[in-house]
Amino acid sequence: MCAGMFLVLLDVTVVNVAVPSITNGLRTTTAGVQWVVDGYTVALASLLLAGGALGDRLGHRRVVAVGLVIFGGASAGCGLAPSAGVLVAARAAQGVGAAMLLPGSIAAIADAYPERAAQARALGIWAGVSSLALPAGPLLGGVLVTTLGWRAVFWINPPITAICLVGVLVWGRASGDRPRQRLDPAGLVLGTTGLAAVVYAVIAAETDAVAAATAGAVGTVAIVALIVVERRVAAPLLPPSLFRRPAFAAANGSALVMNLTSNGLLFLLTRYLQSVLGHSAQDAGVMLLPLFVPLAALSPLAGRLTARHGPRPVLLAGALLAAAGQLCLLFVNMTSSYPSLIPALIGVGLGVGLFTAPVVATAIRAVPADRSGLASGINNTVRQAGTALGVAIYGAVAASPTHSDHFIGALRDLGIAAAVLWVAAAAFTNATT
Repeated sequence: MCAGMFLVLLDVTVVNVAVPSITNGLRTTTAGVQWVVDGYTVALASLLLAGGALGDRLGHRRVVAVGLVIFGGASAGCGLAPSAGVLVAARAAQGVGAAMLLPGSIAAIADAYPERAAQARALGIWAGVSSLALPAGPLLGGVLVTTLGWRAVFWINPPITAICLVGVLVWGRASGDRPRQRLDPAGLVLGTTGLAAVVYAVIAAETDAVAAATAGAVGTVAIVALIVVERRVAAPLLPPSLFRRPAFAAANGSALVMNLTSNGLLFLLTRYLQSVLGHSAQDAGVMLLPLFVPLAALSPLAGRLTARHGPRPVLLAGALLAAAGQLCLLFVNMTSSYPSLIPALIGVGLGVGLFTAPVVATAIRAVPADRSGLASGINNTVRQAGTALGVAIYGAVAASPTHSDHFIGALRDLGIAAAVLWVAAAAFTNATT
């Protein structure tokens, strides 16, 4: 499960480094290659709920196995793609496989470790391995593109997914005789349409206002229709009762804060290091290690602490550390250099590292065992939405880094706003006990 999840998250970031080489290799434009990145994101984010619901209905081991086959096959398609159009289609297929893998991997871990303490420790290891994909993406992508060419970025996936598939079939635990959930076709269609339209609207906002507004309207209508339909069907995709559970609502609200603030900040910092301080892309990746290393290193510890003490103290410590790290952005000014960023990077890395495993564990614990796939799908959808919103909001507020005085002022103001959100998340931890 950890290896499969690592690949899913790696493919979110690794392709960014390869975009210039893909543009030259396929003789297309940068705009034509944009959907090589965004096609994967839209498919992944829009199908997470469906992937989780299918796992609850058909069994998580089976859905994860199919997801691995689709992901590995689509990766091979990416590596063989003769044109940008074929590559975009293969990337979207990768997103379909990833959407089956991501919620299924968490639910499969919950199946394999039903006892709460063991489950928390396992989710901590899962979160730590998953977090390694963030720094590994740009670094590994840079090495592969430089030495072997852009197609190698995709060819690393098929052999690893094949090994993971064998592991799932040999060691994965079936869901047993527990009740299987009925599918909600109307909910699946409306939920997928709404999520796809909203994610597309966020992506298109900077380049095509008309398309973004149209997609936003379609997404809004679909989501409103979903809410109406789910109140009337016997087996809803999104049972309203789930959101009346304080622990479930608190976990997902906190997960939204986590991804919105951390990924929005990461988006600005990569631009700050390169466009304001003048560092290369490779150097900027290395400079972000004080953020990534604590995040990956602390997640297994957070799982063990959650197993021993419950989620609330770990969530509280993580939220307060992240808030302190965001406030450290006040050290950044027009005359400062990279060292002024290090306290913020370490603080946010420590906070998110402590926060990830218990917030996922809380979302899973808050629902019946036969809805663990749906709970995972919702939690991951919320996190994906937080990432998309964070990049859009932070990018809109900070604008271009060429106006460095405004950009740095926005970075400081957003740090204060993020700290307030993290304090609110700390208050939400009362509901997780």
